Amino acid sequence: MKRLVTSFISFLVVTICVAQSDSLAVVTAKWETKKISKGVIWKKYLFKGDLFSSNQSINILEIKKSKKVTFGFGYDSKELKLTSDFGKTANAIAALNGTFFDIKNGGSVDFLKVGGQVINENRLQNEKRAVHQKAAILLNRNELKIEKWSGQPTWESSLSSEDIMLSGPLLILNKQVEPVDSSAFTYTRHPRTAIVITNTDRVLFITVDGRDPNAAGMSLIELGKILKWLDAKDGINLDGGGSTTLWINNQPDNGVVNYPSDNKIWDHVGERKVANVILLKKSK
Repeated sequence: MKRLVTSFISFLVVTICVAQSDSLAVVTAKWETKKISKGVIWKKYLFKGDLFSSNQSINILEIKKSKKVTFGFGYDSKELKLTSDFGKTANAIAALNGTFFDIKNGGSVDFLKVGGQVINENRLQNEKRAVHQKAAILLNRNELKIEKWSGQPTWESSLSSEDIMLSGPLLILNKQVEPVDSSAFTYTRHPRTAIVITNTDRVLFITVDGRDPNAAGMSLIELGKILKWLDAKDGINLDGGGSTTLWINNQPDNGVVNYPSDNKIWDHVGERKVANVILLKKSK
């Protein structure tokens, strides 16, 4: 028994030390930063084996609340388009790939409402919501909020915002880590996309690259830790995998700043066409 207790304590010590090492790697990283516009900063860093014992590539667009910028959704109800094309068409500052979609026929598989008009309804699985239909991003010009499913079947219809995108799973709510399921989607490392509202009311557009020796990608457990270490008050997962793309106007490589994985090459060309995006635009 004494030997068992000693082994368990040793395991806990190692686990805590590794977690502290990972958090320090994120907090103390010398992020490469670039000012995009007033109150909008682009940060990126390539962790070489020192984050979750793996290579990781993270891009963050940090947006300070301001009357000079506004958020919006770009979408097409049928045709799939590149995130960069959505951004260019909207004359946006930046675009981040949005929620989950029908890769064969186009359109979101999650509830999407823009300007008060419902664009897509939830596509249920065996009459049940998917995990990516249990949280929502609500937009109101320069305000962005994240809400949790109430458990009611008509929840999204009761939300007051005219611009609503369901996604998920929700990873952080009110500074607390949200529980996630035990599926392969949760625990397998993939490229990931997320949006965070920090404790200082900044919005973060985040991409984590993956499926390449240069970037392992993250499980949702690991992504949740990253969001927590980035001072998240609320944080939500968006569609990831080959869809993961952050586009910033007037930047090299056609504005695609991360390394999309859909072409299986470590470059900025491998965007997957998507059904919708989250836009950052200049206020009119």
